[in-house]
Amino acid sequence: MQKCFLKPITDTNGMMVLVDVQGKKFAWPTNDSRNDRLCTAALKNANSVKVRLVNDQLMYGTAPLDKFTGKDATVSNFPILEKTQIIEHVEVDADQAVMMNFIHNDSYGLKPESLMVSELKWKYLIRSTMRGKNIMMTGPAGCGKTMAAKSVVAALDRPDYYFNLGATQDPRSTLIGNTHFNKEDGTYFSEALFVKAIQTPNAVILLDELSRAHPDAANILMTVLDEGQRYLRLDEADGSPTIKVAEGVTFIATANIGNEYTATRVLDRALLDRFIVIEMDLLTKEQEFDLLKMMFPQVETDLLDKVASIVGDTRSELANENPRISTHISTRASVEMAGLIYDGFNIVECAEVTVYPQYDDAGGLDSERTFIKQVVQKYADDGSDDNLFNVEEETEDKEYAQAN
Repeated sequence: MQKCFLKPITDTNGMMVLVDVQGKKFAWPTNDSRNDRLCTAALKNANSVKVRLVNDQLMYGTAPLDKFTGKDATVSNFPILEKTQIIEHVEVDADQAVMMNFIHNDSYGLKPESLMVSELKWKYLIRSTMRGKNIMMTGPAGCGKTMAAKSVVAALDRPDYYFNLGATQDPRSTLIGNTHFNKEDGTYFSEALFVKAIQTPNAVILLDELSRAHPDAANILMTVLDEGQRYLRLDEADGSPTIKVAEGVTFIATANIGNEYTATRVLDRALLDRFIVIEMDLLTKEQEFDLLKMMFPQVETDLLDKVASIVGDTRSELANENPRISTHISTRASVEMAGLIYDGFNIVECAEVTVYPQYDDAGGLDSERTFIKQVVQKYADDGSDDNLFNVEEETEDKEYAQAN
């Protein structure tokens, strides 16, 4: 049996390779996940890689490092392994090289500063769009999903179309079209904008709030999003005409996934499987502050820090085993609060109009709204009214309003 022992190293170009005692370089075997794991383990634990030829296939394993200098260390008389030898560098197709350079070197500079997403996720989003993947952006409300999708469109300078699927109860008219009648033309069919969108080469089509969409939308989109089909059927009847999705079209959907979001639907597994999923993270308190400071540099730092702290406290509370609130304050809401402060409102006033309405006031002193008021009051040393929790007064106001 032919065998040899190679040493895993990282060369001067940052590329992981295997070498023999004569210094010959060989490709890292990433064609198999097990081989990849074995080589990575050998590199991490300073072991050698044992290479054998079994049934005309190279098999990899790990071995003590002293085997590397043994009699089987070189690859002489091992022609199948010689074919994987790296001379200097691997030749890459010119178009592939241009795309890789854009993804890894140029794209991050096109990300808006106000979009708080990691470099890795941004590159993955760019790459997936360029490859024509169907992308599902998930995360809590107000975390930047739609902004991220629109930022990718701007970065790639692609034609784009926007459809808010959560805002329509008639997905057929939104995605296919309507039948009309008038005296001059009789009955005729008018195509929806979506039909034009999918026929636009290299278009990016944003399907916003897919988790709120009517169930019929999923049925219509099944064939559109399926890599093996990629067509839109204009009618459910057999033999009805179909519209092919143009080359390079990318679909980016957004979804709020979680029990705290009312009116959302559990996404059909078959539909979800047609997407790669990119999860948008909640901002840390520090990231929230940095975003607000970048957007409102004229506002006092101390006030922006208080807004970020209020938001951070709600997110910490929600992470508890028995949280006293059902949802956190979104980044969208914190930006609105900062904007109100810029326009002369104090923190309590900001919370009164942007935050409190999101929380249930049932239960008096034990209500979600009372808890949020306590959080706000902790940071509200701005001369505002201290009587934030006068539940009796609020009840009297409601009774008076109902009576009149």
